[in-house]
Amino acid sequence: MSIDGKQMSDCCSSDDEQKLLISKLISDLLKVTTHIDLPWGMLTGIRPAKMVRELIESGMDYDAVYSLFVNSYDVHPDKAKLAVDVAKKEMSLISDMNSNAVSLYIGIPFCPTRCLYCSFTSQSIKFSNTLVEPYMKSLFKEIEYVKNYINESHIPVETIYIGGGTPTALNEYNLSKLCDKISDSFDISKVKEYTVEAGRPDTITKEKLSILKSNSVSRISINPQTMNQRTLDIIGRRHTPQDIVNCYHMARDEGFNHINMDLIAGLPGETLSDFQHTLNSIKSLNPESVTVHTMSIKHGSYLDMNYSMYTPTAVSTVNSMLTAADKALRKLNKFPYYLYRQKNMLGNLENIGYCNSGSECLYNIYIMEEVQSIISLGAGGSTKVINGDNIERVFNVKEVSEYIKRIDEMIDRKKLLLT
Repeated sequence: MSIDGKQMSDCCSSDDEQKLLISKLISDLLKVTTHIDLPWGMLTGIRPAKMVRELIESGMDYDAVYSLFVNSYDVHPDKAKLAVDVAKKEMSLISDMNSNAVSLYIGIPFCPTRCLYCSFTSQSIKFSNTLVEPYMKSLFKEIEYVKNYINESHIPVETIYIGGGTPTALNEYNLSKLCDKISDSFDISKVKEYTVEAGRPDTITKEKLSILKSNSVSRISINPQTMNQRTLDIIGRRHTPQDIVNCYHMARDEGFNHINMDLIAGLPGETLSDFQHTLNSIKSLNPESVTVHTMSIKHGSYLDMNYSMYTPTAVSTVNSMLTAADKALRKLNKFPYYLYRQKNMLGNLENIGYCNSGSECLYNIYIMEEVQSIISLGAGGSTKVINGDNIERVFNVKEVSEYIKRIDEMIDRKKLLLT
């Protein structure tokens, strides 16, 4: 008997009692026939820390949850401890969350180039430049609707996250217009956290950083993924490791005191030594937070469609990379604060965020733990409205030209959900 990721994902989409009942039933059946030899055992396709939190809220203690994970779900003890540790950190932050507030996600679906592994809603800005102005016009129309809804309903905005794509792929003029529109629409003075993904060093300029800083952006991401030039070339990044270092110091000079950097364990062709080189480079910079992703073969990515052309990293090596990252980052006094998993990850492993104490990204926690409503604007946006244990969703179309053409429909979808 076997279970694939989709089946497990479907099992976990129902209510909490069904999830636990079905998981326990499958676990008992599998123990009769086979042993799950995966780091996360049976927990493929779910949010482990969220499951810990829900079990704690149902009356279990942390030791009992740890035992359940290890003995009933065949989770490796190190992974069970990781899930419990992350849940403890998240629960302390969720307890301070404003349950009456919302978070905003604003998507900019443009990048300088498309990375090998990417399946996000994103287009090359070089070849889609004629879409930028009409996209901004449509996005501003959606922002205007959400602004009116929030003001009329007296709902505070707790966090703002501008992602993509790469928001800083916009030129200085359009980036400034976007920031001005957000500042004019929402009370930024009461926002706890304002993040912008400045992920690609080849999109960052001093002027853009100044625009973000002057508009009260408190957190930015500068994402190396790797500090090995050979790998950067393979994955389609048009910058060097030194460009990453230069942009990091430029952001510091502009006054940013919360910088996140993303890394990927298991990029095609990389060895443990390659990944260790990346870790050493990041250690010398010492950003406030580091997110370590496990390589995922995402449906629709160039890597997925041309998988035979590349050398996948052995699962044991990827797990060793994650172990090396954990050891290196803890030595820098960075500790895991959020955790999530995806389909088609090498070894069914995990993505994990590490940070200094006090530098946790609230938006990341809220969206992964599904504890606060998230209103998403822009192409591919997924709005979630949380009402107790009930979650309702509405989606914007992913394709940029379709979003532009159907913007009134996107707003009407939100009206039906939000009102």
